[in-house]
Amino acid sequence: MTDPISLVLDEPARREAFPACKTQIFMAHAGVTVLPRAVADAMTEYIRRSCEQHQEFGQVLADVNLARRVSADFIGAHPDEIALLGPTSLGLSLFANGLPWREGDELICYADDYPANVYPWMELARRGVVVRYLHPERPGEITAELVEAALTERTRLVALASCNFLSGYSIDVDAIGRLLQGRGVLFSLDAIQTLGAGPLSVEHVDFLSADAHKWMLGPMAIGIVFVRREHFELLRPTLIGAWNVQSPNFIAQPEIAFQPTARRYEPGVLNITGVYGMRAALDLLAAAGMDRVRARILSLKAAATTPLRAAGFEFLGPLDGAAASGITTFRHPERDMAALFKALEERNVVASLRFDRAGLQYIRLSPHFYNTLDEMARVVEILMEAPVR
Repeated sequence: MTDPISLVLDEPARREAFPACKTQIFMAHAGVTVLPRAVADAMTEYIRRSCEQHQEFGQVLADVNLARRVSADFIGAHPDEIALLGPTSLGLSLFANGLPWREGDELICYADDYPANVYPWMELARRGVVVRYLHPERPGEITAELVEAALTERTRLVALASCNFLSGYSIDVDAIGRLLQGRGVLFSLDAIQTLGAGPLSVEHVDFLSADAHKWMLGPMAIGIVFVRREHFELLRPTLIGAWNVQSPNFIAQPEIAFQPTARRYEPGVLNITGVYGMRAALDLLAAAGMDRVRARILSLKAAATTPLRAAGFEFLGPLDGAAASGITTFRHPERDMAALFKALEERNVVASLRFDRAGLQYIRLSPHFYNTLDEMARVVEILMEAPVR
């Protein structure tokens, strides 16, 4: 495969590999990505073959196993620890609902994470679980020290996002994971805002869920769900069907015996079209190299933040360093952010308009490695041209 990052030096090749570039500047990978051609082609080819043969033709199950291996390699796991499920909230709900909670158990989460990583944990209060919320000084700025200060003898699990969807603050997954492992506390990670934008390892994580439709450059409703092998018996499947329960010759047995791998969390037919698309996306990212992808994204971030900061724009989250991410969220005290967002839309720039809990409006940019410095300069130019209110 051609080095994907080198495509930024060849505009015709870039537009061929990422067709959306022909008509727009796409800066919303923290929302729902456009699909690279390789991903769309993989999905289309599967669909084409499925009108010539049945949808589970001979190669499909082997390809599913390959996708499981590719997904495992992407996060440093074993294929047996991977379930191919999406969206992210499905995996998080499996974690929340499958653990044997006792009344008075405590869990820690963050109320200003994306709601998909709040509501499954909040609902556990109905089962007598005490939900404790972290209160960082700045949005998303969750550190190992903040987590440690919130732990008690009754804490059973900490549920965090690897990167805050609004501020773009990236937590130190390894530091927090090591802390929790040392305390015997489980660690659940919503990784959708990190996977695909930089390297991430599950060495110190117990559970992870991430759909493919953001930074992984993949389709919707398919993703990576990771459950550490040692927790298979602890985390009971709450979705049950013919695929995850052993049913020889498709005959129901007197007792439920789950599959011995993370397949136990896949109750039935998988999103096979999505599996093909996600595997193609992961192959693309692996060819680029995740360290290089992160470096490229941060260089694009700097190309926007330097001139915008000089022009008086105010930012949420860090602009550089280990906690910085591809998410750049900002506002201007003297400009109408909704009008700025509309100006971007009218000039074929796809970004996101987001709000904090106080109702303040922000524009969020989230470029990927294939975006260019020229595109970043154009975005800055549009923002600078907008009138002061």
